[in-house]
Amino acid sequence: MKLVRALTVVSLVALPFLAWNSPVIADENDIAARLSVSGEGVATAVPDMATITLGVRAQAETASDALDQTSAVGADILAKLEEFDIEARDVQTSDLSLNPIYTRNNSGNEAPLIVGFEASNRVTVRVRDLDRLGAVLGAVTGEGANQMYGLNFGFEDTDAMMDEARRKAVADARAKAELYAEAAGVTLGRVISLSEQGGFRPVPMPVAEMRMAADAVPIAAGESALSASVSMVFEIVQ
Repeated sequence: MKLVRALTVVSLVALPFLAWNSPVIADENDIAARLSVSGEGVATAVPDMATITLGVRAQAETASDALDQTSAVGADILAKLEEFDIEARDVQTSDLSLNPIYTRNNSGNEAPLIVGFEASNRVTVRVRDLDRLGAVLGAVTGEGANQMYGLNFGFEDTDAMMDEARRKAVADARAKAELYAEAAGVTLGRVISLSEQGGFRPVPMPVAEMRMAADAVPIAAGESALSASVSMVFEIVQ
């Protein structure tokens, strides 16, 4: 009889220990409802710098003559850029090529012959004074630049603009969340998560034409924009 009582006491003591170590399964009603939304913000401003890519292309009977012609024009272009106080850090040779020119063989029986060479020299320039951009373009073409590969407007400092775009993106996401919550008849709670989607990107904007001097190339600077996107998750209060 004493042995039976002892076993009974041991089993009663062990039950709380086993219950404490058992996994706890939460009721579905204890899990907070959530609302996920995305938002986008755009900040616009007048650009304060431009990047242009220009160059010269020349053909000659020999490779050295073709290369000499492009080199001479390239040197004149660099000298002209210095006259506009464009710093060396803003000028970079982006491409230099030399290729043979072949005859067209219509019969197909003979191999094409090299009849000359074509050389090209490409330079990328950052212009930080947009008031002189048209004059710069006019000057370099006057020095022999006969290739234009692109003109892009931008900003020297994008931090302030990106901060504005991010604030607008968060405000856009919150406005959407409040609208959805109101439509669903629930109350919007705290922010559970906030993340930025990708990096900033430039946004094309309609340009407002800005004419330069009469002897310069007409340039339309207009406005440029930067965009930011965010994803937010809100708690829903039932």
